[in-house]
Amino acid sequence: MTMLAPYACHPEHTRGRRHAEAPPTGRSQFQRDRDRIIHCNAFRLLEYKTQVFINHEGDLFRTRLTHSIEVAQIARTLARNLGLHEDLTEAISLAHDLGHTPFGHAGQDELNACMRELAPEAGGFEHNLQSLRVVDELEERYAAFNGLNLCFETREGILKHCSVRHARLLGDVGERFLARTQPSLEAQIANLADEIAYNNHDIDDGLRSGLISIEQLLALEIFATHHARVKSRCPDIEKRRLVAEIIRAMINTLVVDLTETTMANIDAHRPDSADAVRGGPALAAFSVSMRRQADALKSFLMENLYRHYRVMRMTTKARTIVRELFVAFMNEPRLLTSEYRREEPLEQARAIADYIAGMTDRYAIREHRQLFSMDAG
Repeated sequence: MTMLAPYACHPEHTRGRRHAEAPPTGRSQFQRDRDRIIHCNAFRLLEYKTQVFINHEGDLFRTRLTHSIEVAQIARTLARNLGLHEDLTEAISLAHDLGHTPFGHAGQDELNACMRELAPEAGGFEHNLQSLRVVDELEERYAAFNGLNLCFETREGILKHCSVRHARLLGDVGERFLARTQPSLEAQIANLADEIAYNNHDIDDGLRSGLISIEQLLALEIFATHHARVKSRCPDIEKRRLVAEIIRAMINTLVVDLTETTMANIDAHRPDSADAVRGGPALAAFSVSMRRQADALKSFLMENLYRHYRVMRMTTKARTIVRELFVAFMNEPRLLTSEYRREEPLEQARAIADYIAGMTDRYAIREHRQLFSMDAG
């Protein structure tokens, strides 16, 4: 790892863990967090959770696991460029989707709707908050505590968004949402690396699926610019290699722009510590021009890929599965194993949300079939 900048998070100055532990030997506190995340159950389950396309639709489409690995690669490069702590940035990136439901955003939105309608006092469902809940409470790997007992800095980065209602209940990691301060630069970088990864790799998956075309994408400045550069170098390049070259170049352009703009912001504000970063404005950012192009790409994907009729048909099925599972379990908790049964109604609703959120796509489909199909064994 390169020498850390003064504004980076330093593992020897961590704000600590929720439960006291002896310091690690042969690795830093943030390395320990990264390793714990990689070995936890929720991380492995990401292999069978939807990014855009349901898992069984094709072997080459991204899953939540491959997406998280790609985010970590981009974030680690950015951290190295900026003198930030690479292991912390990677840990945040690998953990950011641990609380995601099956079926991607469709599953998340439906589970939130179910919670708000059937257990409004429970506060709905936020996948980002659920990721923190996974590492704080739901993982069961250690004798002395629930969860993974991660450092404050890792937990701070995992919690990208949070309602004020929930922030008041979260102690130290919730304070910044009440005080309207920033997270560490490692967390800011991981957040933008997430955006770079899913925008560009959703283009790849969208083209692979045939739901969007190169001709449509040429209306976007960022795609058209890199398409022209690749074609000028390799006029006879085949489509598969053309797409790979364009996406690789687009990611590089976004990473370079983000690095240069963020460094300019750092030079302008001169934070001398991680706490100074937290007390100032957001420093990690794209240039105005690149922000505009990235937003145009996001809008294109929303309209042409995520709302494509074939994706919407699968989304509708997914939402139906999540809702019918939630309603069935709420109406009759004895359908659940004893592990997820609770006496108090709000605790029961949250336990059902934990259960459904932890499902993979194929497990949710199988569980739904077991409950609602007379042909199921």
